[in-house]
Amino acid sequence: MNTFQDTLALAGRILLASLFVLSGYNKIIGFDGTVGYIAAGGLPLPAVVAVLTITLELVGGLMLVVGLLTRPVALAIAAFTLLAAFLFHAYWSVSDAARMGQYLSFWKNMSIAGGMLVLAAFGPGTISLDARRRA
Repeated sequence: MNTFQDTLALAGRILLASLFVLSGYNKIIGFDGTVGYIAAGGLPLPAVVAVLTITLELVGGLMLVVGLLTRPVALAIAAFTLLAAFLFHAYWSVSDAARMGQYLSFWKNMSIAGGMLVLAAFGPGTISLDARRRA
């Protein structure tokens, strides 16, 4: 990779990770609401799921920013994002009034998962802790 590609890879990691870091933080400060949302989605042990979600989003997001264990973290976040799309944004099963919002959320999740898969495939670039560990 050249400097331009490495800079773009860093910027891409930061942009992809920002959603998850901010979301994880917001889930912490609104923990009860997060648990309620997960419970409303029908998942078991919603408090445990909330803690796991916060951990993945916050810690995983920060790991992407610094480029540490980038490939496995990107795969984990891609899987999480795909699962969240199907569990919480099933636009095909909601009322007409809610359909467009859920449709957009579903396909944004699909796109984010795609970005994570590209990151997993091509790695973090040389401006990362992963690159320093290999050097």
